Amino acid sequence: MKRTVKKIIDGDTFVVSKKIGNSNIVRLAGYNAPEKHQFGGRKATNRLRGLISGKSVTIIPVGRSYGRVVANAKYGRKSVSKRLRRR
Repeated sequence: MKRTVKKIIDGDTFVVSKKIGNSNIVRLAGYNAPEKHQFGGRKATNRLRGLISGKSVTIIPVGRSYGRVVANAKYGRKSVSKRLRRR
């Protein structure tokens, strides 16, 4: 399902335009970034923001955690998690 990214929360979590189930908060599956207040957190947040903020991504849900959708996300044909690992 396609969704537009409205807001980046931190380096591995973002808000999309339309809910998936009962939440519009998405946590990237298989990728863990530091929280904003941790060392490297601001850099991780900015990397995700630069990659997908305001863009249309494909969301493939794989589960739920803390009220969020845990999902694989693709921008274009490539995984967002894989793109973040390369940077």
